[in-house]
Amino acid sequence: MTTITAAESGTWALGGDLPVRRMGFGAMRLTGTAPFHQGVPRDREQSLRVLRRAVELGVNHIDTAAFYFSQTRSANELINTALSPYADDLVIATKIGPVRDVRGEFAAPARPDELRGHVEENLRQLGREHMDLVYLRLMGQDSLAEHFGALAELREAGLVRHLGISNVKAAHLKEALEIAPVAAVQNPYGIDRRDDETLTLCGERGVAFVPFFSGAKPGREAQGGGEEHAAVLDVARAHGVSATQVRHAWVLGRGEHVLAIAGTGSVDHLEDNVAAGAVRLTEDEVRTLDALAG
Repeated sequence: MTTITAAESGTWALGGDLPVRRMGFGAMRLTGTAPFHQGVPRDREQSLRVLRRAVELGVNHIDTAAFYFSQTRSANELINTALSPYADDLVIATKIGPVRDVRGEFAAPARPDELRGHVEENLRQLGREHMDLVYLRLMGQDSLAEHFGALAELREAGLVRHLGISNVKAAHLKEALEIAPVAAVQNPYGIDRRDDETLTLCGERGVAFVPFFSGAKPGREAQGGGEEHAAVLDVARAHGVSATQVRHAWVLGRGEHVLAIAGTGSVDHLEDNVAAGAVRLTEDEVRTLDALAG
């Protein structure tokens, strides 16, 4: 049986100079089984195997954050342990802005003057001298100017190579682009949750659009526990793949600038996610799935 690698998903140059496979890996699920890792910690050795297998399968874009931690697990520490010394082509992105206390509860967003400390904490945990890509993750703010301006200063200081924004609207992207170049936007997006205005604007401006929860079934608020659409299941049967693979394939089909960061704590699920990059939906199938927008 031929192993399908991330190369099947194609390549995009983040920021114009960091080529990454369009099927990447999200580290959020490595540390726990509940939202933001407040549940049962993942088996450490299994998480390390997942990371090493991802790289073996050609994944060279990993998304993480210092606030991805559980009582006994840190996503950044796992990445450092599993993959350091890092391959030259491995791109690691992180997010800053949200603050979690030692109990794992979210507090008020970081102030602009605190963002340097957030970047430095990621660098320390990952064992890096600079970050390839840092997202400013908004938590309901109307304007990102002050925070994004502070992050842009860290880029000028050499701590950050490229800048991104997360959990934003199209207006936020326009605001950010007036301050500094934006390499990527990371937002929730999938068959059941659309923001085509932001996705389209990213394509027009040469900005990567990086969906999260792209493989989740209906009922995201219940951790994707809802019933799958019959249409998704029909397409999956036609291709001999899983419904999750169909969802990832649909997302990747939204544009060459769209990058998936499918997350999992299972090697088997990882291999399925990566293989989604080889699924080619027909025009009729795409139209059918397009019509499922809620």
